[in-house]
Amino acid sequence: MARILIVDDAKFMRMTLSNILNKANHDVVGEAENGIMAVELFQKERPDLVTLDITMPEKNGIEALKEIKEQYPDAKIIMCSAMGQQKMVVEAIEAGAKDFIVKPFDENRVLEAIDRVLR
Repeated sequence: MARILIVDDAKFMRMTLSNILNKANHDVVGEAENGIMAVELFQKERPDLVTLDITMPEKNGIEALKEIKEQYPDAKIIMCSAMGQQKMVVEAIEAGAKDFIVKPFDENRVLEAIDRVLR
């Protein structure tokens, strides 16, 4: 069981991920709807893992990823993206993301990514 922070500007996507994680006995310690909130919540909660959407208002996922990794180099972050964002996914991996999952979320793929990153 891991303590996980979910970051996505779409409430429906946060709910979907939260349901998948809760069902797998993970502890969702917080939800954020933009990169600014993501960084603040990460500092406050220090989760084991973050699922981070790439495209968000105010501060996108790549910017939030870079900021979190700068302060906490060991942070484990999985990026979430819609199809067709391969360039941004590559940028995220280069910036320190451990994996990525594609929307719409496939429960098995989400849990596989989380298990792999937490190992």
